[in-house]
Formats: sequence, structure tokens, C-alpha cells
Amino acid sequence: MEFKTFVFYFLSTILVYASLRVVTLRNPVHAALHLVLAFFSASGVWILLQAEFLAIALVLVYVGAVMVLFLFVVMMLDINLDRLREGFWSYLPLGAVVALLMAAEMSLVLVGSFYDLFESNVPQTPGDYSNVKAVGRVLFTDYVYPFELASVILLVGIVAAAALTLRGKRKTKSVSPGQQVFVKAKDRVRVLKMPAESRD
Repeated sequence: MEFKTFVFYFLSTILVYASLRVVTLRNPVHAALHLVLAFFSASGVWILLQAEFLAIALVLVYVGAVMVLFLFVVMMLDINLDRLREGFWSYLPLGAVVALLMAAEMSLVLVGSFYDLFESNVPQTPGDYSNVKAVGRVLFTDYVYPFELASVILLVGIVAAAALTLRGKRKTKSVSPGQQVFVKAKDRVRVLKMPAESRD
């Protein structure tokens, strides 16, 4: 087995496992940690396909946004933060395992790139080749409809998440122009007669 094939199966196995754990775990902290591991493994697969821009974007955008996602879930589900803080150290073993797996994946990819172990039949691109330009051209020509469909799905998800956070009927201070037109001064202003104070 080639080294590149071994790295691919290693990353893919961790990616599938982490993805399954994200949707099966009940603890949001554990799910967020597995989501970080899944994104990091997927970025390693992108690097093997020589799509460095997608790999870096996946790490910077998605892995960086996991904590925002976690905070949003905590706020939406009304999870007791004090209870989460009490069990902070209990998450350390799982966090250490995730960190070790990420370090192992990074080491495999870096060592393979350094020693030229990733032999493949993929044609090499010239030095002035723009990966971003190629991705943008394909995204907005051949895959423009799936891209727009994904945007609509994300918009529906945002609206649905905002609707889920509305718990019960909220009292809002709204103004009715129709009622304001018929308001008279005597309804709003009241004149008080106060007795005069005598000063000796």
C-alpha cells in the first residue's frame, strides 16, 4: 500500500467516525470537539487532492466558527452554563484525544509532503496557477445552481433557528397609527391644581 493511500484511509476513517459522533452524542461539548476533528480530517483529504485553498478555508472558517456555533447552541437550548463549568475538567481526556489525532494527521501530511511520498498521477500545475480562480470559475459556472440551493438551505436554517428561539408570546411595544390619530389632548394631558404654599 502506498503512503498516500494509507494517509487517505486514515483521514477518511477518522472523518467518518467523527461525523457519526457529532450527530449521535447528546453532550454539545463532545459534539463540538468531534466536529472540529471532522473538519480537520476533511481538510487533510483536500490537501491530498492538491486543493490547498479549500483545505485552509475549511480550517479557518469552519473550525474557527465551531465555538460560535457552540455558543449559539448553548443560548438556544438554555443549557445551564454553571453545570457545564463544573464538569470542565471531565472534557479534558476527550479534548486531549482529539488534539493528538489532529497532530497525527498534520504530521502524516507534512512528513509525506516533505519526503515526496505522495506520488500520484495528478498533473502538476504551474507556479502561477491560481487555485482560488479555478474554484470560483467552476463554482459560478458548472455548479451555480447547487451553490444557490445551498444558500437557500442555509437561509432557511437561519430563519428556523431564529424561530426556535422565540419561546412563547413576547410583549412588544408597538405603535398603532390608527389609534394615535384619534387621541385628544385631554386623554394625554392632565392639569393638576395644587394649593399655594404661604411663606411667612
